[in-house]
Amino acid sequence: MISKGMLWLIVGGGLPLLTYGQNSPRIAPVPSDPLELAAGRIQVAGPASRKAMLQLLARARNNYTLRTARQGYDLKINFTADSLGQTDYDGAWELEDVFVPGKGLHWTARAAAGYTLTGIASNGELYGEGTASVVPLRLEDVRGIVLHPLPSDEYASHESIRTSTATFHGALVTCVLLSTSKSAANPPLGRAWEESEECIDPQSGLLQMHSEAPGRYVVYDYSNAPQLGGHILPRTVTVTEAGRIVSTISVEKLEEITGTDPTLFVPSEAMRARGRSIEMTATTKVSRVHGLGPFTSAMTVRPVCVFGVATPTGHLVEVHSLQPSDPNSQAAVGDAKQIDFSPSTSAGSLPGAPARQHFVFVIEKFISQ
Repeated sequence: MISKGMLWLIVGGGLPLLTYGQNSPRIAPVPSDPLELAAGRIQVAGPASRKAMLQLLARARNNYTLRTARQGYDLKINFTADSLGQTDYDGAWELEDVFVPGKGLHWTARAAAGYTLTGIASNGELYGEGTASVVPLRLEDVRGIVLHPLPSDEYASHESIRTSTATFHGALVTCVLLSTSKSAANPPLGRAWEESEECIDPQSGLLQMHSEAPGRYVVYDYSNAPQLGGHILPRTVTVTEAGRIVSTISVEKLEEITGTDPTLFVPSEAMRARGRSIEMTATTKVSRVHGLGPFTSAMTVRPVCVFGVATPTGHLVEVHSLQPSDPNSQAAVGDAKQIDFSPSTSAGSLPGAPARQHFVFVIEKFISQ
């Protein structure tokens, strides 16, 4: 249901390429945060280091690929969302996945605020029925965080890789910084705005902190961790945005099952009549530049990152800033809402093609003297 990759776009004009040089504008560093672990000197990964980092990512990723164990399982997750109304359906949620090899996946979601969803994936087809045609941001987010937090090997192996080390909760972690933007400006100290950050314990191989964009951090706790066939999931996960907890996730149960009601994997007539369900696909990052050149070293680029969901019609919804205290935050959100993302969705493009939605991070870059 979720393709863990990244599509990088540069939208807008003025400054398509930002580099670090004598005559280039200064780029403001990412905001300080206790969870921003790649804050010191960053190393560009050479061939040997790239191979080692890809292996480290693969080891951590393996914990979350439950279906490769070829065991049936019942997974139950509870979480609470508290976005102060910036995203839909704040409050308590319950999720359940039932998977049987050769049969398929049956998953349900229910929010105390009134949203429900039932999905079936079987024989390569997706069906679903629920309260709304678009999957809410926090629901898609939690499924990705627990089941698909790390980029695919195909994605990671083609992108720029930089590395850093840090101490987190008393243990040494390796942070892998990935960027799909070939023109990204990478500072020698600290993370670049375009980079995602994956911090992994090299001893256990467990993902400790995941960050798609500066200002948003996902922390994993494996105390009393549930396991299935050698795969380890976190017991609890905490998501912060702009230093504030917006989601608290608990994996309540992960149990092997040997069989279940086969009708769970048969779509209802109403599902079939509705057609193939919406697909949740690769995350998109967009760069927008505000200001007219020429640009000089006396100027400063001050980015603001905006996060939301692109619907099948190409509209950005549940949009909010990851730097809400920045004076350009409101303008950044307003600009992001004007972008047409329909070229990256398939709604109306091909007969019978499934509708798609995906996360979007828009890095809005404001130029000041």
